[in-house]
Amino acid sequence: NFLCQLLSFCTKYGLLQGTPEDLLFFYEHLRKGGEVFRVDQCLLLYRYHAQAATHAVLEETIWTHRVLFLEERILSNWTSFTIWNAGKQGRKLFRSLSPANQNKVTAFCDVDKNKIAKGFYIYEESKETSKPRIPILHFKEASPPLIICVKLVSTILSQICEIYNFCHSTKVYFK
Repeated sequence: NFLCQLLSFCTKYGLLQGTPEDLLFFYEHLRKGGEVFRVDQCLLLYRYHAQAATHAVLEETIWTHRVLFLEERILSNWTSFTIWNAGKQGRKLFRSLSPANQNKVTAFCDVDKNKIAKGFYIYEESKETSKPRIPILHFKEASPPLIICVKLVSTILSQICEIYNFCHSTKVYFK
């Protein structure tokens, strides 16, 4: 059944160079109500070689698809949210959002005192005359729901989530 669905997907969308078809197939699976289960064994083994098609997929292409899926499946159901990371990744996420979802961002939060001391992130590239000013708060002052936008989820971050009961709920989404 899985193979038939994959063939159907490939027929519909094609296999174009530079397209993350495995990611798109996964998203389509979720859109159609498919489920994901954790299993403690290897089900798929990727082989690395210099001619692999994966090298043709740009990181920015994957980022764009991830943000679009986030907006479609998560942010469309939220009226407001906080982005956890006032650094590079958090600001990149903010800039990548549609204007409607940018307007839902109530704050950035962080643990870095220097970022918090800045007080605000001003989106200078905005086309609006009044540039958006998003407050930067200490994570203890953040209001859920949260999108945690860090490259690696650290042990410290996991512990903070547990202490404040952020994790494993509909109030937190790891980007």
